[in-house]
Amino acid sequence: MAERLQKVLARAGFGSRRQIETWIRDGKITVNGKLAELGVSVSDTDLVKIEGRSVSIAANPEHTARTLVYHKPAGELTTRKDEAGRPTVFDNLPKIRSGRWVTVGRLDFNTSGLLLVTTDGELAHRLMHPSWEIEREYAVRILGKVDEDTLRRLQEGVELEDGMASFASIQDAGGTGANHWYHVIVKEGKNREVRRLWESQGLQVSRLIRIRYGPVTLSRNIRAGHFQDLPQDEVKALYATVKLDAPEARPVRRPAKKRRRSR
Repeated sequence: MAERLQKVLARAGFGSRRQIETWIRDGKITVNGKLAELGVSVSDTDLVKIEGRSVSIAANPEHTARTLVYHKPAGELTTRKDEAGRPTVFDNLPKIRSGRWVTVGRLDFNTSGLLLVTTDGELAHRLMHPSWEIEREYAVRILGKVDEDTLRRLQEGVELEDGMASFASIQDAGGTGANHWYHVIVKEGKNREVRRLWESQGLQVSRLIRIRYGPVTLSRNIRAGHFQDLPQDEVKALYATVKLDAPEARPVRRPAKKRRRSR
């Protein structure tokens, strides 16, 4: 079955539809040896190349878009390579034959918690785009005294270097001594937004954990540095959040039985 080129490549994790459309306009993609045009449809028998490199668009159920929940520990980078040789989240992700892993947003070096990773570039693009206002929930430990005026300002809006920002909600999560926990929700995902909001009030974030992204919550069963395929019901809920059709469930591979040696 033929589908639009940008849709096929986005689902394979090569980029968002908008990004792929730009590549087509720039003459970076060919189909069967000819420059691709906007609106062209392709099937699994067509030869597609991006900047001269062949890419697989085979309609194989094993290549169905895949989405993981990764529990990022503090001390890992959300980048593919680091010149200093520091560990990255990609070091712990499974190898895939087709497409590539795309992280849904980033978590800075010192932040831990839920990181969605997918091979569906269009899904990732929509989940990160500010227009969808996808909720990101964090557990944050604050060092210092927080009064009601501070909480009010953080919810009404604070001017940061890149514009106004605010918490959609703040919930007291308890604590003792100088440290106190709060659960906060943001909808934009600006760079280091949660830390910068608290720091704008002269407060120090001593620990930051992302515990939810949209409808997906970090399970306690996933240890730091480990991942888990998102269950199909949660896959459907995630895709529905950004008005996309969810892919079919991935086939479960069963280990081959060992053959008994004949005596």
